[in-house]
Amino acid sequence: MASMRILLTNDDGIHAPGIVSLHSAIRDLGQVWTAAPLTVQSAAGHGITYTDPLMVEPVQVTPDFGGVAVDGRPADCVKLAIRSLWPEHFGEANRPDLTISGMNSGANAGINILYSGTVAAAIESAFLGVPSIAVSLYLRDRSNIFWDRAAEIARTVIDRILAMRPLTPHEVLNVNVPPIESADAPMPPIRVVGMNAAPLLEGFERRVSPAGQVYYWAAGEGMQFTSTTEGSDVDILREGCVTVTPLSYVMTDVDRVQEWKEGLE
Repeated sequence: MASMRILLTNDDGIHAPGIVSLHSAIRDLGQVWTAAPLTVQSAAGHGITYTDPLMVEPVQVTPDFGGVAVDGRPADCVKLAIRSLWPEHFGEANRPDLTISGMNSGANAGINILYSGTVAAAIESAFLGVPSIAVSLYLRDRSNIFWDRAAEIARTVIDRILAMRPLTPHEVLNVNVPPIESADAPMPPIRVVGMNAAPLLEGFERRVSPAGQVYYWAAGEGMQFTSTTEGSDVDILREGCVTVTPLSYVMTDVDRVQEWKEGLE
């Protein structure tokens, strides 16, 4: 496999264990350079910053891992990196060959794909013409997380993706790794599946502050849905498989375009 120029980002922040482990797993793929949020941006979706400056600073997280921390959202990080930071660092005509976003702390399957900053960063990259892979880890037990083994499994999946064929400029793949329960967990099966299209089972807990002000706290677990389609990403991830879902940022409902043209034009 030819050496690649890889932009690494995430939504859990540059100090998160998931991005540290994923960097360690992929760093021999080529030239890996990181631009990630300064702070946690989970569920930031595809928000971007227009009315505030994007402050940047170099950060050394561990002796082997560092990068540029951007005080913004995941999509900001990718947009800024591809448009400005990467050319400033590597030369005007340079851009990454691939963006990898993750490894997220928690699955990004089903409707969570729309809320996810991890996936939004990958989609922003593909929109700008750099193919991307989003990587997330489904966590059932947050008290004992085997980040390094999960990252090794993610690397195996990435290797298989890249060995199949070159990714086209606007291509996005969403990868979810199932719960990893030991440091030597076996490689799970890989399944290519569609997105589960059902709302989350969630609610809001009503509370009252000491000052008497009513407020609401979001309540729910990110992998509980009103329904689960057999063979979807949620269903197959729960079975213990790695899921790979090709995504598109083009949101036109092509099946209804003609109907509306006939009714409105």
